[in-house]
Amino acid sequence: MSTPHVAPPRAVDLSRINLNLLVALDALLTEASVTRAATRLGLTQSALSHALRQLREVFGDALLIRGRGGMVLTPRAQQLAVPIRRGLLELQRALRDEPVFEPRATAHRFTLATSDYFASIFLPPLLALLGQEAPRVDLDLRPIDSRWTPELLESGAVDLIIQAFPNPAPALRQQKLFQEEFACLVRKDHPEVNRRLELAQYLRLPHVLISPQGQGEGIVDQALAKQGLSRRIALRVPFFLAAPLVITRSDLVLTAPRRMAEGFAQGWPLQVLKPPLALPTFNAVQLWHERFEDDPAHRWLRGALSRATAHLT
Repeated sequence: MSTPHVAPPRAVDLSRINLNLLVALDALLTEASVTRAATRLGLTQSALSHALRQLREVFGDALLIRGRGGMVLTPRAQQLAVPIRRGLLELQRALRDEPVFEPRATAHRFTLATSDYFASIFLPPLLALLGQEAPRVDLDLRPIDSRWTPELLESGAVDLIIQAFPNPAPALRQQKLFQEEFACLVRKDHPEVNRRLELAQYLRLPHVLISPQGQGEGIVDQALAKQGLSRRIALRVPFFLAAPLVITRSDLVLTAPRRMAEGFAQGWPLQVLKPPLALPTFNAVQLWHERFEDDPAHRWLRGALSRATAHLT
């Protein structure tokens, strides 16, 4: 399909732009879909298509074009995404009447980015806390895209990222939530493993590697390499919570966070074993951008998550 014809890039005169067009632009760049953006704003698809035509004329750029998997942002649109979101958030903050955040009375929606493992750990206690302290607060969870971590947090598209981050960007703040260690998981009737996992067995058996990004080596492989050893990774999966289910019907070995391993062993025919080599612990942290350090709602959210996971430390 051909790219829509638009005028060449030009300087944008702010006096000619309706603020609602910028709100529409923010939704379009965030959703990369006219249909989803219209739903988000409570508009008809035809109304938002009209707004997109106006925006293309204003910016002299197609902004959104059709790609293989749907609509994709042009380079100009990618440049606009963070500044537009940042500007709208600053304007919203300037016009807000309430100088404080009242969790019990205020309706608010936060967006958290995390993995399925971390979500399974902190969501139950966090939801219980919200039910008691902030019944009108809602949550949206989305997967982590490590390539856009600083931009997502700076723009406000994501309020918090919960993950293990050893080296966050300079503009990001972090707080430790809890510490985790590794354990091994095999099925209870495994033909070669019984209550104890020896290093020779560990190296001989096939393994599952949880790799959210779909590539790269794991912490186990780094530890083995220091000893001049290696293992066979028979299966690589991007999801934490799918891996233990594979173990129940195979002879594979999974090395995973201990809390996840123990949780699955309570309901499935699995046994949790100590790894046959020394592995480092890691911290679960919450990350946010320094722009929101003193925002009342954001500060409350960080405190709520910290209190919800306090029993895990």
